[in-house]
Amino acid sequence: MGMVPTASTTAALAMGDAIAVALINRRRFRSEDFRRFHPGGSLGERLSVKIREVMLTADRVPIVRLDCLAGEAIDEINAKGIGATLVSEKDGKLAGIITDGDLRRALTKNRDIHDMGVKTIMTSSPMTIDENRTAAEALRTMEFRAITHLVIVDARNRVKGLVHLHDLLGRKDFRVNGSAERT
Repeated sequence: MGMVPTASTTAALAMGDAIAVALINRRRFRSEDFRRFHPGGSLGERLSVKIREVMLTADRVPIVRLDCLAGEAIDEINAKGIGATLVSEKDGKLAGIITDGDLRRALTKNRDIHDMGVKTIMTSSPMTIDENRTAAEALRTMEFRAITHLVIVDARNRVKGLVHLHDLLGRKDFRVNGSAERT
């Protein structure tokens, strides 16, 4: 109509964003740089937090023993509500993880999985992270591996906690050791 800018303003915004992203990539600007230049921002704050501060711990961690049945694992997943349960050996060492995806894949092969052993449906050797790593490092690992859960283990591979992708970035509330806090 020639009276007011319409699509041209949107196009200019898109070009500005494209240039900004190109420069960020060319200069290899990373989340650590963002934190350094914007330490007070909520994203910078969230990404600089250590995993030990945001991981689920103790009875908030969904976990079942290696010798239990899938039905028990499903009950634990439902009880804790984060879409997965860890599987541990008798000595507390991590044996695997069962995610909602693992359950769906098992159900495509067998209609009734309740009486199957968890060992047959779990993912062995899930991705782990040390509790002293930052949320930014956890996020990078989750994005690279296309996963939503990271297990926190000690030096002897015993379960210490669990972190979910939504607890790092996607939830309205930021969780500190399983309790909601506003950022």
